[in-house]
Amino acid sequence: MARRRPVPWWLVAVVVTVVVLATGWLPGDDALELLERTGPVLVFVAALTVVAELCAGAGLFDAAASLAARLARGRRWVLWVLVVVLATVSTAVLSLDTTAVLLTPVVIALARRTHTPPLPFALAVLALANTASLVLPVSNLTNLLADHTLRRAGVDYLTLMWAPALAAIVLTVVLLAVRDRRVLRGSFDAAPPRRAADATLLRVAAATTGVMAVAFVAGVQPAVAAVVAAAALLVVTLVRRRPLPVPARDLVPWRTLVVVAGLFVVVATAHAHGLDEVLATASGEGHDPGALARLAGVGVLAANGVNNLPAYLALEPAAGADPLRVATLLIATGAGPLLTPWGSLATVLWWQRCRQVMLGVPAATIVRQGLLLAPVVVLGALAALVATA
Repeated sequence: MARRRPVPWWLVAVVVTVVVLATGWLPGDDALELLERTGPVLVFVAALTVVAELCAGAGLFDAAASLAARLARGRRWVLWVLVVVLATVSTAVLSLDTTAVLLTPVVIALARRTHTPPLPFALAVLALANTASLVLPVSNLTNLLADHTLRRAGVDYLTLMWAPALAAIVLTVVLLAVRDRRVLRGSFDAAPPRRAADATLLRVAAATTGVMAVAFVAGVQPAVAAVVAAAALLVVTLVRRRPLPVPARDLVPWRTLVVVAGLFVVVATAHAHGLDEVLATASGEGHDPGALARLAGVGVLAANGVNNLPAYLALEPAAGADPLRVATLLIATGAGPLLTPWGSLATVLWWQRCRQVMLGVPAATIVRQGLLLAPVVVLGALAALVATA
């Protein structure tokens, strides 16, 4: 008997969205408001994915890893620190999902080339793909959604979030360094550096990524900066007659975008029918430390129970326009979803990439690391937020 093929999630999202809109369950005005808010976010995600894929195809991640190996000069702990820096920068500028998908296999290959146990390196990438995702609005999809709210309240994202972001990164690195201190001892023989297939394209990719990062920090609309960078890299890649890193139809992650758009519609519909009242009761109100801790707790539980994106969307009305509550929710759903393998899309993607490169990671390993990191990182980032408010 032939096995039935599972229905793809993107098709489920399309059907649900069509039904919700056709039946009027999501009122027309609410649907237009949702489109105005989330349309630029989806365009940004699409463009940034193209940038990340083309950078990977140009050898940017491989070159960065090889540079780290040379700079470490045979010292394993220095190599680990440089990988931490690479994962943090990648997450901040190119988003947590890019780090999970494109940096993970490079770091695992680097560890194996240097005869270093790959698991601590891979787990560091996983941790920082989540906890370093508070740095910039572009680092996480939830940040982009929050940035829209903060701008309307006249609050600058970086001014509000720099201290929690720094605390989350520092605490993550310290905890991982203590846990893995024995594995990181010793030295290694550096493998010969790998030459890029096209040095010119590599330099263009590095320069384009750098300019795009500056544009993000300078306040250029993320979607505009990412689209320009993607177009520039695509043109140079084609002019240099280099093959695309993936089939052209897969450069834009349309399936993921359809699923995300479906989540937006479903949560907006649920709010239109009273979900916000239920979650507001659970999350409380106010921005004193106790109230913020309560909201953070609900956010962490929701993110790990379902996934951080629907958790943020569902709880956002409970945060309202209060910048401290919005920041608290970002901390909970950005740095908090480390306890379960499905807590964030980045963790799911990271787990898949590990399996693809023959690195088996039991779910219990992810949970143990989450138990080590999540409580300390979330509380530490929340304390930094309150202290600098």
